[in-house]
Amino acid sequence: MPSKKFEELNAMSQEELQNELKESESYLQKLKFDHAIRGLDNPMVLRGVRRDVARIHTILRQKEMAGISTEELANRTKIRNRRKRNK
Repeated sequence: MPSKKFEELNAMSQEELQNELKESESYLQKLKFDHAIRGLDNPMVLRGVRRDVARIHTILRQKEMAGISTEELANRTKIRNRRKRNK
């Protein structure tokens, strides 16, 4: 399950990515529980699954940003700049 290639994930549709995300997150929770109760043979599996979840989140966000209009993107940039000034 861990270590999905970026290209493989990038080729998936948003619905497939959502399903993969749900599966990966539930698998991660199961691994965390098993590790807390009895330990895992290879705890590095947790890192791989956690990184896969992050990859999926990143690809979903990229697809979301690619689908917005230039008007919405300009508005988003204004909001980000305003947040930077307030820090």
